[in-house]
Amino acid sequence: MFRPSLLLNSTFLFFGLSSAALAAENAQKPVDEIITTGRYLSIDKLNAVKTPTPIINVPQSLSIIDDVQITRQGFTSISDITLYTPGLNNSQGEGHRDAIIIRGNQTTADFFQDGVRDDVQYFRPLYNLEQVEILRGANALLFGRGGVGGIINRVTKNPEIGEDFVSTLYSVDTFGAYSGAVDTNFTLSETSGLRVNGFYEGLNNHRDFFDGRRFGINPTIAVEVSPKTSLSLSYEYLDDDRVVDRGVPSQTTTSGPNVPLEGFDNTFFGSPDENFTTLQAHILRGRVDHAFTETLRGNFTAQYADYDKLYQNLYASDSVTLTNGSIGDVELDGYRDTTSRENLFLQGNLVGEFATGDLTHTVLFGAEYGSQDTENARLDNVFAQNNDDQISFAFTDPLNIPAFSFSASARDRVSDVTVFSAYVQDQIDLTEAFKVVLGARFDSFDIETVDIQAGNVAFERKDEEITPRLGLIYKPAENVSVYGSFSQTFVPRSGDQFLSLTVDTANTEPQFTENLEAGLKWDIRPNLSLTTAIFQLDRKSFTSVDPEDSSRLITVDGAKTEGFEVQLTGDLTDKWSVSTGYSYLNGRVEDVSDLNGSSVAGALDGNEPRQTPKHMVSLWNNYQLTESLGLGLGASYQDSYFVNEDNSVEVPSYIRFDAAAYYDVSDDIRLQVNIENLFDENYFPDAHNNNNITTGAPLNARFSLATKF
Repeated sequence: MFRPSLLLNSTFLFFGLSSAALAAENAQKPVDEIITTGRYLSIDKLNAVKTPTPIINVPQSLSIIDDVQITRQGFTSISDITLYTPGLNNSQGEGHRDAIIIRGNQTTADFFQDGVRDDVQYFRPLYNLEQVEILRGANALLFGRGGVGGIINRVTKNPEIGEDFVSTLYSVDTFGAYSGAVDTNFTLSETSGLRVNGFYEGLNNHRDFFDGRRFGINPTIAVEVSPKTSLSLSYEYLDDDRVVDRGVPSQTTTSGPNVPLEGFDNTFFGSPDENFTTLQAHILRGRVDHAFTETLRGNFTAQYADYDKLYQNLYASDSVTLTNGSIGDVELDGYRDTTSRENLFLQGNLVGEFATGDLTHTVLFGAEYGSQDTENARLDNVFAQNNDDQISFAFTDPLNIPAFSFSASARDRVSDVTVFSAYVQDQIDLTEAFKVVLGARFDSFDIETVDIQAGNVAFERKDEEITPRLGLIYKPAENVSVYGSFSQTFVPRSGDQFLSLTVDTANTEPQFTENLEAGLKWDIRPNLSLTTAIFQLDRKSFTSVDPEDSSRLITVDGAKTEGFEVQLTGDLTDKWSVSTGYSYLNGRVEDVSDLNGSSVAGALDGNEPRQTPKHMVSLWNNYQLTESLGLGLGASYQDSYFVNEDNSVEVPSYIRFDAAAYYDVSDDIRLQVNIENLFDENYFPDAHNNNNITTGAPLNARFSLATKF
């Protein structure tokens, strides 16, 4: 339950930090552009709410991180962004994929690009983005199944017709990692343009044996077919090849829960040669926008994607005992996993504005069709010494791993998923001060699976669900809104990646989540906004990994998260800008049932959900000292949390400080340095399970050169 005194004290602390810290402008963006991207969700672009809605009129908690903030803070990944976003934290993703936790709910599938689902498991680059939109709270109306805690929508850069420029960004850090990115825009004619974004990155960090490389290219053509019709065509190719690193195991304690292994932050608990992942992705997208009248417009998007993914790894599968600073035995497990997936999504939206009597309406009609064909296979490793997939042996650094091979078939399946959705939403202006948002979505979700390993056993399940949305908005002034909302979403029992549906679980119901939220949004000035939200997220029965055996599942009967968020973003003065946030999350597991013979069944009632810190605070400042020189200073705090629902391993809290400096040599050349972990904090930012815990990087710096001509 909520603890009001704790919330109030934390809120006062947040405002104290905000007012005491020095910051710089959100950089060199003109004020009128800040107003455009700050007040709207990708207005007149591909957008997350699908209607031209100012942020202040969206009855939902959200954050926008634009390309200027991404560059200024030196973000290179989705996990970097979560560090400075209230209500979000990162999960390890087993070292080969993005995995985020929004309001205590972990997901690998609630990612969208330009409003279209992007749920293959990989690390998403940021090289071609205009901004990142993060909407929090369950909401299936706009996004369909999933979105339990919220969603992340990446908005890509489109051609700017009539403009010609070339911008580049080169970086190298103190670990030896380096990257180069280019953004070029060409005018093809008075009504057409071409934009090409590309990048190459050589990977490295503080961990032994970690390396890799990734690159991508994304050309986009935009054509103004007529004054009322526009067309864009895009192709993206991504290639990622890197070492899979799952961090360190936990260490046993004499009392209380286990803790992450300390003193071995660089040690690699895997095979330097056999821990790796590769990804090749081809993504084609086309969109047509048409204005039928001044008050009626529509768009249609088609996206086809082809992904080939492989990862294999050994990893620590049990805790270790530390005696006088030395480790005794270490236990390893492992597997090889391959996934091929083809996606086709077709989405159409129609937005109209009209009046009925004294009431005005903004109505959204939409429909979506999705087809996803997946081939997934898994091989367990086998150690020659004991003919088993797990083995314990004496610890050395580096590990002297006994001979093994990936040769025992554990899974071989193909699945076809077909989704049809239709949705409607009406924002009704009852008066100038009162607005109501009403909506509902129908989803037909059909999955067919063939288990090749079991002798081509076929089974299927079809779910048809209607999920509602209700929002109430009161605006005592044009720049202030108070809102309340109710929303719902569901996840099919096959899981968010369609890999866990079996004969045993095929007849179970989908997993439902409901979100109740109330909040306040205040545009203090056109370029300074304060938002707050208080919420309750109820998650019904869902499956989770058995903390005693990661190859098995347990069924959690439910989980509830109650929380509070506050965020302040924008310019405090003409030289000082700030982005700061605080979140409080109080979650608990309601019960656990026996699904596959787990001994933890029924024993977790009342425990905290996985990887849900109670308190998270972040603060980033930019301050423009002179016309050419700017400074950045930030800090992020994450409270302690339990890795799994069994609460047997607790990751300690930490606070990390970051800094930056920017110097404009000329109007076209900028030098930049970003310093991470300024005071060399020893910390553990995230985890996957009780014995795969990420170690934070020590003090390091990235040096960048940016040009634009």
